[in-house]
Amino acid sequence: MSTPLAGSRALITGATSGIGKAIAVALAGLGAQVIAHGRDADRGAQTVEAIEKRGGKARFIAADLTEPDSVRRLAAEAGPVDILVNNAGIYEFGATPDTDDKTFDRHVNINLRAPYILAQQLIPPMAARGTGVVVNLSTLAASVPARQAGIYGATKAGLELLTRVWADEFGRSGVRVNAVAAGPTETPGTAVTPGLAEGLATTTALGRVASAEEIANVVAFLVTPAASYVNGAVVAVTGGQLAIAP
Repeated sequence: MSTPLAGSRALITGATSGIGKAIAVALAGLGAQVIAHGRDADRGAQTVEAIEKRGGKARFIAADLTEPDSVRRLAAEAGPVDILVNNAGIYEFGATPDTDDKTFDRHVNINLRAPYILAQQLIPPMAARGTGVVVNLSTLAASVPARQAGIYGATKAGLELLTRVWADEFGRSGVRVNAVAAGPTETPGTAVTPGLAEGLATTTALGRVASAEEIANVVAFLVTPAASYVNGAVVAVTGGQLAIAP
């Protein structure tokens, strides 16, 4: 088995289910020692077990990404890492008049501020060592207007801009920063709203929902040496755009 990430340490936020768990399993399979973040210790243990059953190495850290001090503790407990995947995020749908302050703050704090703090804490040490990779998980809704998803899309659009800023800020120090914009994907999160992913899939050229593993495969490519000249990119893993027709 190819192990291009052997000897590296990877922190993945939101790694206890869905895309995050698939990323954790994929990177461990490529040789990385995985630090899986989440909120639930039982689900964290399941991610670690899934990795260890495949011969990989992993440990779990619980942290509340809505609290800045908790995010900084996560960075401190993770220690020096070679790979940071800012995967954790929330999406709570609602029209602008129905979005209260708490909903607004949750999206900003988890989707935007937490990745920013982790970047502050973990990228400078990468830069000092002259190597490192960051991948931010975004969404099609960051570039295409999505009904009922204004604040969700706005926070992810902000994360895409930060991706480009960090790519410039740290690129000459040997740190690459990219983003993956995911399309409709089958996860436990989307399953909470039956028909959501399937409905969105009808707007894609492929006409189907992605699996979490299909998104994880692209993240895995971006963090390996095979993507050594990819920096500041937002890679669309969205199934393609339908053509406009009269």
